[in-house]
Amino acid sequence: MSAPVPSGRRPILAGMPSFSLERRKTLTLAATVLGSSLAFLDATVVIVALPTIEQELDIGLNGQQWIFLSYSLALASLYLVGGAVGDRYGRRNTFMAGAAAFLAASILAGVAPNAALLIVARALQGIGGAFMTTNSLALLRSVYAEDAGRAIGRWTSLTSVATLAGPLAGGALVEWVSWRWIFFLNLPLGLVCLAVAELGRCNEAKQLRQGALDIPGAALAAVSFGTLTFALVQGAATSFGEVWWGFLAAAASLAAFAYREATCAAPMLPPALFRVRNFFVANLATFLIYGAIYGVLVFLTIYLQFLGFTPFEAGLLLVPTSAAMIFLAARFGALADRHGPRLYLSGGPALIGIGALLFLGLAERDDLWTWGLVGLACFSIGLAAMVAPITATALRSAPERYAGIASGVNSTVSRLGSLIAVAVIGLVISLVFDARTEAHGAVPIEKGQTDPALREASTDGFRAGMGLAALLALAGAAVAGAGISNREARAEISEPEPAPAES
Repeated sequence: MSAPVPSGRRPILAGMPSFSLERRKTLTLAATVLGSSLAFLDATVVIVALPTIEQELDIGLNGQQWIFLSYSLALASLYLVGGAVGDRYGRRNTFMAGAAAFLAASILAGVAPNAALLIVARALQGIGGAFMTTNSLALLRSVYAEDAGRAIGRWTSLTSVATLAGPLAGGALVEWVSWRWIFFLNLPLGLVCLAVAELGRCNEAKQLRQGALDIPGAALAAVSFGTLTFALVQGAATSFGEVWWGFLAAAASLAAFAYREATCAAPMLPPALFRVRNFFVANLATFLIYGAIYGVLVFLTIYLQFLGFTPFEAGLLLVPTSAAMIFLAARFGALADRHGPRLYLSGGPALIGIGALLFLGLAERDDLWTWGLVGLACFSIGLAAMVAPITATALRSAPERYAGIASGVNSTVSRLGSLIAVAVIGLVISLVFDARTEAHGAVPIEKGQTDPALREASTDGFRAGMGLAALLALAGAAVAGAGISNREARAEISEPEPAPAES
């Protein structure tokens, strides 16, 4: 016998009782964690499967690259659009539509008979993922209001579990079942996500922006960020001279987008947002800090294998970073809600920068147990300290009706920062390596490199790269320390009210 429906509430699904607002908030958090975890998993798990996919579909190195890159390109291009759509048509509805599209694309990827269809499916996954991840954070801000920092901290901790377990689970599926199951596994998890999101439904009607979606602005944003991302990634892989047109197209479409937003009656990205102090500073800091984070993660992982660690060992050595996120991110988010975010947005990146500088001491395998472990500890604690506060500050500093677009801006800025930094740090490593050796065709920080001169040149290149990553992190710490206003942050926390239960 079903429980009676309390006054002012109705069952969401036939035969299911209605839930209290607190329970719905928890269900909403669970849905956003599930949805975002799926998107994060498919950004990383596929890397484990690429060699097996290459053998089965005969796609070569370039095909492997585009199976990975097509997903990232779609994400970077559509974060802003996904946020703008959520602001106007409902963040929960847009989140659920993105999740459904992601599941449909996962089926297509799982059954793809050739590389071309698989690349298309991956791009479609990225489209769904952009709408899903952007609106997951905006939805948390809407539902949790003054507790958004704590909620985003929990979101970060729980999605970090997926980041931690994903490559291991993906490797097991590829080795013992089939690479196609890394996509099919999305289906049961995605269906649970959709059901939980529906059960946690709250009324968002008062929080939505009015007016039609700025279609020309959305298209220009997608073209601008898509061509810039393509040029950065492809240029780093081949030659920037070969993709000059991508930078030109990105600059032209970005200029047109800026003009459109400045003159449009209902712009997708209101210029007034960037006059909000904490919003502007938090996003500038995000660009610098996330560039440092991914610069360290990508090249440290490669360098550890250069030092003689296996791929599994290199991945295992980064487990403390994910563990720190799981256990500490929510606590730091709650502390930032209570005391203000400035300390955490300056101290956290400073620790990341110190960690990168400590990695300069890594010259031999045994150095990991001294310089490496201390560096990893600083990096991990710094990352856990800043990730929830910086996201909460960027979202909460925008007016409530712009929560979706604010999330889209922050997601776009973090991804562009990481792409640019990885491309530039890789270029610096290559330039230093080439300057230290006369060997033609040699690869910097290459696994299995034995020639002493080449190894010394590789170590010098890695150190230069980590120095640049440290500079980015410390610059982000300085920007946040000088620019973030705790007084403004406290005013932002006191204004919004939690979303009421749907009546």
